[in-house]
Amino acid sequence: MLREQDVGHRIVVRRRVGVRGGRPVYSDALGELVELSETHLTLTTRQGRLRVPIAEVHRAKRVPAARRPTAAAMIELELAADEAWPAPVRARLGDWLLRAADGWTGRANSALPVGDPDRPLPAALDAVQRWYAGHGRPAMVNTPLPLAAPVGAELDRRGWGSRPPVLVQTAPLAALLAATSDEAIPAATGVPDPSRDPGDTTGTGRPAGPGGTADAGGAVVELAGAPSADWLAVAAGRKGGLPDAARHVLTAVDHIRFAHVYLDGGLVAVGRGTVTGQGRWLGLCLVEVLPAARRQGLAVRLIRALADWAAEAGATDAFLQVEQSNAGAVALYRKLGFTTHHTYLTRIAPQ
Repeated sequence: MLREQDVGHRIVVRRRVGVRGGRPVYSDALGELVELSETHLTLTTRQGRLRVPIAEVHRAKRVPAARRPTAAAMIELELAADEAWPAPVRARLGDWLLRAADGWTGRANSALPVGDPDRPLPAALDAVQRWYAGHGRPAMVNTPLPLAAPVGAELDRRGWGSRPPVLVQTAPLAALLAATSDEAIPAATGVPDPSRDPGDTTGTGRPAGPGGTADAGGAVVELAGAPSADWLAVAAGRKGGLPDAARHVLTAVDHIRFAHVYLDGGLVAVGRGTVTGQGRWLGLCLVEVLPAARRQGLAVRLIRALADWAAEAGATDAFLQVEQSNAGAVALYRKLGFTTHHTYLTRIAPQ
């Protein structure tokens, strides 16, 4: 049977749809699992969205993706994401990256095991633990899957724990611009804003240049090269404070914009966009719409502003990272053309 870890992956479901001649009749469905609860599972198929009561499920399992990304593609994207979220303390273990940021966020405080660690796997993980112990931090390893499956298996043998799965999703920038156009934006109004997601932004359908402003249906979207004090206050409330290391993670990127959305003079939404990976990737993160302003399409407009900026900078693709349990964000990003490229787990050493 399916588990929470299967959300965001391709599955096949056989369900009972009736009885004929005293025998049950079954129907099969193939698609991406987008929601799993105690009573229902929901998947998107080529025919559309399908919600199946658990009581009707005869059998369900994960199946291989239609096309799995190559190891090279996963490494390229993981390195672009690392560049977009730079830890202030860094070291290398062969090709592996060791990162620390005073404990602020798992991504900035975990080893990234991509490439060759230049030693046997058990010795590499021993070295990871020594490095984090030397920095006074618990050892964590970010395991992109399926690329780092051998690392995950060794961590399983060692009894390491795991944080909830995260989906690494991508979309061609042209498709994202089309999905957030002036014509498409009204259709997105009412979609839950992804307030739990690592990334999100709003735009207007009209370019908002670096440091520029644009009127988004009564809301003003501003892009700036640095975050305002109010922007930082929203991020601090979401992330539980902003130590000095956090400010480095947030700002130490060459090509970056901080999106501010104002309504009636007050800040109602924020987001962050970066262009990394040799100029290819727009990274969306820290999109937050304040509760009183949600369900007005502001997240979509914010994303459009950052997409416009990234396109002007020469980017061709976009990525984001979202917890697979965040059904609202996953649904919104699907409407904007994002699909799951791969997943990752943050693994934590036993204490």
